[in-house]
Amino acid sequence: MLKRYLILSALLVCFLTAHTDLYGQENNKQIAADLVEIAEGVLNETKAIVQACDMFIQAAETDPNNIKANFMAGQLCLETTKKPLASKYFKRVASLDAEYRFDINYLIARGYQYDQDYDNALKYYNLYRTKAIEEKNYRGLDRKMLSDVERRIFECENAKNYRANPANYKIVNVGGAINSEWDDYAPVLNEDETLMIFTSRRQEGNLNPDVFEDNFYYEDIFYSVKENGKWSPAQNIGENVNTLYFDSNIALSADGKFLYLFNDENGGDIYVSENLGNNEWSSPEPMDGAINSSFAENSISTLDGNTIFFSSNRPGGRGELDLYVATRDNRGNLTKVKNLGPTINTEYDEESPFIDYDGKTLYFSTRGREGMGGFDIFKTEYDSTTQEWSEPVNLGYPINTPDNDVFFVSTKDGKRGYYASVREDGMGFTDIYMVTVPDNSEGSETLAKEAEDLEKPDNKNVEANIQAKEEPETEETEEPAEMQPVIVMLKVRDADTRMPLESRVRLRTVEGNLEAGYERVEDGLYRFEVTTPEPTEYMLTVESDGYLFKNLKAKLPGTSPEGTEINRSIELTKLRTGVSSVLRNIYFDFNKATFTKDSYFELNKLERLLQENANISVEIAGHTDNIGAKAYNKDLSQARANAVVSYLANKGIDRRRLQAVGYGEEKPLASNDNEKDGRELNRRVEFRVVGE
Repeated sequence: MLKRYLILSALLVCFLTAHTDLYGQENNKQIAADLVEIAEGVLNETKAIVQACDMFIQAAETDPNNIKANFMAGQLCLETTKKPLASKYFKRVASLDAEYRFDINYLIARGYQYDQDYDNALKYYNLYRTKAIEEKNYRGLDRKMLSDVERRIFECENAKNYRANPANYKIVNVGGAINSEWDDYAPVLNEDETLMIFTSRRQEGNLNPDVFEDNFYYEDIFYSVKENGKWSPAQNIGENVNTLYFDSNIALSADGKFLYLFNDENGGDIYVSENLGNNEWSSPEPMDGAINSSFAENSISTLDGNTIFFSSNRPGGRGELDLYVATRDNRGNLTKVKNLGPTINTEYDEESPFIDYDGKTLYFSTRGREGMGGFDIFKTEYDSTTQEWSEPVNLGYPINTPDNDVFFVSTKDGKRGYYASVREDGMGFTDIYMVTVPDNSEGSETLAKEAEDLEKPDNKNVEANIQAKEEPETEETEEPAEMQPVIVMLKVRDADTRMPLESRVRLRTVEGNLEAGYERVEDGLYRFEVTTPEPTEYMLTVESDGYLFKNLKAKLPGTSPEGTEINRSIELTKLRTGVSSVLRNIYFDFNKATFTKDSYFELNKLERLLQENANISVEIAGHTDNIGAKAYNKDLSQARANAVVSYLANKGIDRRRLQAVGYGEEKPLASNDNEKDGRELNRRVEFRVVGE
């Protein structure tokens, strides 16, 4: 059924591309209306919301005045990984008919919140809040409760604070041995960090060759082992555990002997499989005792199988999902089940507990507390003397985001953690990441300790504070001068008009993804604080709707007693036919057309640009230096251009908008006489807008 709709959609787009000049605007309106009808059919008969979303976006770009196409494009963006694009389409709806939806400003704000544009999100949430108060008697289904709006405003204010003071975490994609171009999530590890088990909706290795109604492959459980410090290519865990339908892991015992799984029978139960050796696992069986009920049990964590933390929506909780603990009695039966209480559980959902190896630190995710939106990861510690849990602490940005951040697990030494997220350097939809606390001192902190320190308002330099605590006190010692941050003042302008340009900006380290906090000073002016103690190479990213993005590398000095201020101006060029840009941060393995892990950040920026500007077509051009035979270089450059096109197409960009051309060594930017200033510049990928 879905295939038929996709064919109809493709035929319409081809017709549009071929005959736009001939038939003009009226024809565009009809094609957009037809695309809307096809997309509605997809929604009615399948669950393929990603494909339906693409069709609504295409319809909205074909006819920007089609209010239904724009509204549905925004609505489905909020239900997919395209959430940051939603505001664009909801704002069009509001401009076409301000009364189309009572909650249109709320929906615009949701898109901005997901896009981490908190100033605009707060602006539109407050616009909706004012309207809801003024029209308090309105009772339509499109009215959002004021309590919900207040919560969103609270989340945005929290997020602004977390973003301005990012935690000192290094977040790294675990790479292609584990991650795929599909969804990969729910990583669990044994205590010596040599075995990782996770859930994936990939095609390769899946027991079921067919896709589900949403046009993605079924969930299967995969595993990888660490060999010589590297993760081996992931393999399917096998037919004893996986079925032809949905199978997902949720926990692994510390010794790696017991794998816990979610089974959707009986409202949602927890099953367990035993490691039989030689990568063989037993058929999963329901857990014993009082953990499973006729209600949902979604997640679990245990060190030894005697004390078990889990989530459930059974009656008696404070919210929909609460966290519970179960313990075995003297006979070894899991009969004692206790709600973890109001210190941890809220009126919102609590999910994905992970009890650390110290037996007292509990990580979990919640929709409540001082979150940024969706689920945020928190940690709490149990005091055996008072028999109480400490007030939970948010792990902060960049671990937490406005989207759902769940199923975080820590390593035994507390220096690393693993979780899944949709991030700018992802290889697929959802990827698995490793979180590391940089070891800048002899006394290494745990993730939990780092989060606590960074929440203190006077903590400008965690490393300096730690070192100061460790050095013995002496009466004669002179206090070291306080280190001042590097201030980067960034002005963004339109390249044609030279006017200030509102943009999305980010400054992060090239190695490690440590991020500088920033604030918007005024239109187009942003102030960053860089607190790394040593000179460090940073990547500056600047994006604005309808403009070419820029990713620039710069080596910034470290903190100093005097402080440093750097002023930088960036000009962005409007997207129009003929403009081009070099994608300098797309790298290939030597003499191959396969990407290195450093390429995905740039590729995903290009994907977002094409998603936001669905009316443009581009040429992807591959170039080489003059080392090697001309014919070989031409083939290699073509293969690299093809690789970029394939990646973009797999992320949902219509192939008809993409042309791959390999120019080989024909169009050098510099002399090929030397490496650094010549051949290195000539080995590149460019994109050029060839149609609007």
